[in-house]
Amino acid sequence: QEGADPAMEIDIVNPESVSVETPDGGVIIDFDPSGMMPGSTDHNANLADEMDDSELHGIASELVGAYEADRESRGDWEETYIKGLDLLGLKNEDRTQPWDGACGVFHPVLTEAVVRFQAQSIQEIFPASGPVKTAVVGGITRDKEKQAERVRDYLNYLLTEKMTEYRGETEKMLFSLPLAGSAFRKVYYDPNMGRPCSMFVPAEDFVVSYGASDLVTCERATHVMKRTSNEVRKLQVSGFYSDIELSDPTPDTGEIERKYNELTGDSSNYEFDNRHTILEVQAELDLVGFEDEENGEPTGIALPYVVSIDKSSRKILSIRRNWYEDDPVRMKREHFVHYQYLPGLGFYGFGLIHMIGGLAKSATSVLRQLVDAGTLSNLPGGLKSRGLRIKGDDTPIMPGEFR
Repeated sequence: QEGADPAMEIDIVNPESVSVETPDGGVIIDFDPSGMMPGSTDHNANLADEMDDSELHGIASELVGAYEADRESRGDWEETYIKGLDLLGLKNEDRTQPWDGACGVFHPVLTEAVVRFQAQSIQEIFPASGPVKTAVVGGITRDKEKQAERVRDYLNYLLTEKMTEYRGETEKMLFSLPLAGSAFRKVYYDPNMGRPCSMFVPAEDFVVSYGASDLVTCERATHVMKRTSNEVRKLQVSGFYSDIELSDPTPDTGEIERKYNELTGDSSNYEFDNRHTILEVQAELDLVGFEDEENGEPTGIALPYVVSIDKSSRKILSIRRNWYEDDPVRMKREHFVHYQYLPGLGFYGFGLIHMIGGLAKSATSVLRQLVDAGTLSNLPGGLKSRGLRIKGDDTPIMPGEFR
């Protein structure tokens, strides 16, 4: 119309941010559409901060129940491992049968094999020049050789100087590996330390789904961690965990941990044990609001996530995507390395407890019989009586004792 303001043209870069909602045909322009669109958050963000409490509670209950089922499914493996730890002879056994002070030594065949494997392996894995060696793949040039030398020198400096826990954790892993048959190493970046870390994870603290064959194809894997209240609070302040209130931790000691405490002479203190049991579950989930889509339609495909749960309160501390942002197929990222002493029939490998546990038990029995036989030969015992009357006396006669 005459006298009206000239028409104003606006180029809309993202048409999805414009919606007609007013009755008179007006428009609402959102200048931050990424904050309103589901699934468009930062790739490395903690998705638990953006989900409803009811959804988080359902996910936590489902994953904790699945973890308990996975742990029960390997109950026979745990029982065999616990019985095998006695054969190491780390704790003296005071026997009262067949008499007080009978021989209670253990044959060192199992312990000797474990120590020999650990000593030989650490020399190969951790030589004096450093654990890292490099090799050039393809055509060899002087520039590639120099680059390989720089990579080797930096990684050796990182593992021997900066990552101070690497040597000790490797020693622990090489002791546990031949016994249990499986051991794990977790490689991750620690925001508190500001550097990469490589930690040993024993087989009893790493539970996989029933029927899994390897880490790549397993449906679910759970790393059981113990964190003090202060450590959890540090991760909450740094933004790695959700800043939610957790109840006081409930002591959670498994059968294998109790066996470790018995062998080392430790005892748990329930009054001052303020450690939280954190379940870090790698699972495939189809989260509401973050579905996998193809041509704008949900596909129903579950995507890989890492979910951290406080076991005692069953509260989710974090949910993070477990694939690289630029990966079109969204393959699961691997944070763990699985070492097997002898590949077995299932997920966990065979160790010396499974291979020579029966031999070690028989050798211990034979050794004790030989010592007891020598004791009886040197110090015989017996009865001296003119009119022998014994009624209900089954007390064994000790060597050198004449009644």
